Amino acid sequence: MVEDHLQFDRRVAKLTRKHQAMSGGYTHRLRSDGLIEVKPRRARPGVSLRAIAMFVFGFFVFKGFLLAHLGPAAYEERLAKLHEGTVVEQGGAALMAVEPVSEFIASQIGPVLR
Repeated sequence: MVEDHLQFDRRVAKLTRKHQAMSGGYTHRLRSDGLIEVKPRRARPGVSLRAIAMFVFGFFVFKGFLLAHLGPAAYEERLAKLHEGTVVEQGGAALMAVEPVSEFIASQIGPVLR
């Protein structure tokens, strides 16, 4: 009797897990023997690799535009002010430091701005 009850509890737990998985969406598939299988949809990652790449690209374009607009001297002056600030400002200065990618973008955007 106890064994039957344990089997029943396992079946109920399995059905509960399946129901929770199906509540997030499901897909239908027709097998070769004609049976329709219903399976839960796979969970997708929250942020795609493409979105991250676009964000990084946009950040470099922003830095290049800022460098082209202000000029190298004024840009370095503003970075020096950030280096003297709080820890957060120093982190921002490290992120906004001039590197070859933003210099290249600034050299391409610079003639368009003038």
